[in-house]
Amino acid sequence: MNQWQELMHIIANINDTQFLTQFFDEILTPTEKNNLHLRWKLLKALHQKKTQREIATNFKISLCKITRGSKILKTPQSAVKTILDKNFS
Repeated sequence: MNQWQELMHIIANINDTQFLTQFFDEILTPTEKNNLHLRWKLLKALHQKKTQREIATNFKISLCKITRGSKILKTPQSAVKTILDKNFS
C-alpha cells in the first residue's frame, strides 16, 4: 500500500466528526483547509447549475479553477458527482 492509499484508509476509518476535524486541523495549514473548502464550495455551486462566471465573481476565483471542477462533474462515474447527487439533489 502506498502512502496515499494508507492515508485514505486511515481517513475512511475515522467515524467521529470531531476527531476527523482535529486530524485535519493538525495535518493541514489554514491555507490548505481554505483551498479545500473553496474547491468544495465551487463544486457545489456547479452542481447547483450556477454559471462559471457567477461562481468566479461570487468566490473571487479564476475561471481556470472552475473549469477543472466542471470537468470533474462531467466525468462519467465521478465520485464527486455521486456524492453531490446523493447529498444535495
